[in-house]
Amino acid sequence: QVQLVESGGGLVQAGGSLRLSCTSPGRTFSRYAMGWFRQAPGKEREFVAAISWSGGSTYYADSVKGRFTISRDNAKNTVYLQMDNLKPEGTAVYYCSSGHTGVVRVTPEGYEYWGQGTQVTVSS
Repeated sequence: QVQLVESGGGLVQAGGSLRLSCTSPGRTFSRYAMGWFRQAPGKEREFVAAISWSGGSTYYADSVKGRFTISRDNAKNTVYLQMDNLKPEGTAVYYCSSGHTGVVRVTPEGYEYWGQGTQVTVSS
């Protein structure tokens, strides 16, 4: 079974930064688009950012544009989400996902494998 493993979550004050990482011990995802989603308590899972297989295309939710940066290192089989100027409304469980293809998608249906999530808590 393919497993994605996220790390880097934690507690941070508003305005602070965190860097999330995601890797897959059992699958090389260099040919696939990768995405980050988040889910706050009582809310549906929402798109945060995505990157194409080559890293040449990136997409962001309007709510994080200009503050978050998604990147990938295919040699290390790792995707990152740099989160700067965090806001309290960013408190959520953040999930890494691997796409069906190398093309970016912005809905959960466009992704095949998911990690267990990492908690990000932003205090005001």
